[in-house]
Amino acid sequence: MKIAISASDKEKAKGAESPYYKALLAVGVKPEEVEVVSPSHPSIPNIKGYDGVLFTGGKDINPKYYEEAVKYPGLVQIDAKRDAFEFELFARAHRHRLPILGICRGIQMINVKFGGTLYQDLHQDLNSEAPIELKHMQDAPRPEPTHTVTLTDPESRLGETFKGSCLVNSLHRQAIKRLGRGLKVTARSEDGLVEAVESADAYPFLMAVQRHPEEMVDRPEPRKLFEKFVAKCRESAAQRR
Repeated sequence: MKIAISASDKEKAKGAESPYYKALLAVGVKPEEVEVVSPSHPSIPNIKGYDGVLFTGGKDINPKYYEEAVKYPGLVQIDAKRDAFEFELFARAHRHRLPILGICRGIQMINVKFGGTLYQDLHQDLNSEAPIELKHMQDAPRPEPTHTVTLTDPESRLGETFKGSCLVNSLHRQAIKRLGRGLKVTARSEDGLVEAVESADAYPFLMAVQRHPEEMVDRPEPRKLFEKFVAKCRESAAQRR
């Protein structure tokens, strides 16, 4: 089995200290079963060499991909090379029906790839529209949960990791606005924001969350999320043999 972790060049440079890498090892993945890929690759990696792809957090998706201009130049931070790299990597992984897990930027990238849009800045875009005001960019340390997300589809794959609601950390300034075609919402925060999505069809495994479970892998719900993903990757590897 081989899992690709798609990350920024900066995250890749952390090597074995990357929290995404550590989270996979914490659920039984061996170091030789993981490879961190990033825009510094001379070309898009051969997707046939992998059995699953994890898309991680990072800078904002360029709004041009959902037909908007940058509304807040001082806030929106773009990594153009990473956008191009990950949109193509996702397209190839999806075409080969590999297990896919998206985290934070990952859920936003996947939503945009399916034709959805994003709030470019929650504080300014939502203003007073939200029924409750949550601080989605928390002041607390990254591993600490700060708000609740509620499952909206008990029959979903996410429903296999927790029931009802669970506490999560929150480290994002952007979020899904219009849902992409072919996706379904599986969890929301108290203020109604989309916190998790999955493929709406019979795709083998496509799940994405707005939180950072890699920072909380010692807790049951985040751990189960990674366990489910890795189990599907192992199934993918077995089918290739």
